[in-house]
Amino acid sequence: MKMKRLIALVLCLLLAVCLPVFGAAAEEDAPFYLVLGDSIGYGSGLSNPREAVYGKIVADTNGYDYANDAIPGYTTTALLRLMQTENVKADIEKADIINISIGGNNYLLGNMMKLMADVLVKGDDSGFAAIGEDYYADLCEIIGAIREWNPDAVILMQTLYNPQTGYVGEVYDHGTKWINDSVNRYAEEHPGEIEIVDVAARLTDHPADFAADRIHPSAAGNEKIAAAILEKLAELGLGDATEPVVTTPGKDARIPGGSVYVMEIYAKLLHFMSYVYNFFAKLSPR
Repeated sequence: MKMKRLIALVLCLLLAVCLPVFGAAAEEDAPFYLVLGDSIGYGSGLSNPREAVYGKIVADTNGYDYANDAIPGYTTTALLRLMQTENVKADIEKADIINISIGGNNYLLGNMMKLMADVLVKGDDSGFAAIGEDYYADLCEIIGAIREWNPDAVILMQTLYNPQTGYVGEVYDHGTKWINDSVNRYAEEHPGEIEIVDVAARLTDHPADFAADRIHPSAAGNEKIAAAILEKLAELGLGDATEPVVTTPGKDARIPGGSVYVMEIYAKLLHFMSYVYNFFAKLSPR
């Protein structure tokens, strides 16, 4: 009888010692999911981005460990610099899944007024084509650095959506086309290096998808992006859920997009100027 009690006591002690170790091991086994990029990845269309951005929704749904190193306003060049910092490089090195949203600022923070004029007046998108080539070169560096530091991570690359309509939307179409063509080109030329998440196919010009600034995804838009990512992860065997689990509802940012209204007025003026330009172009000797 004493021997049975002694054995039971030893077993209890072993369990007390081992259970915390098993628990820690279980926590370490959770995949580490990292978001890199710009204001879309940051969640700038939300007033509570830390709790409700699509990256957080994906992590909560699949039980991932999670970090978000996306910064509003970043271009591919800025992202390359950020990746060299100690903290971000450390996140990249330990990540199992790296989710990248980058590219919109490459043209939005360029000479957008000239780009608009060239497209709407002359029908010339060579400026966007040049931006697309620079983007592709930067993308090669970004993925190359990630692969140098972390050969095994799954890299999810988002396509870029067009949130605009009318003449401004026509210009944005050229920008998104050249960025997305570069992403697809990279996937074709480097098979197996990235997995494309087609966000552009999920976010159209539906007003509910975007916040008041008419640029960034709203709470509903973030949930749509999360669903697209979850489906891709399920396809890759990195999760079972395809429906987002929203633990904290997103709140749409209420800051209106003043710059968008300015661009709309400018675009209408350019559209009128195109008639004048084409009229005189026809009169000019060839």
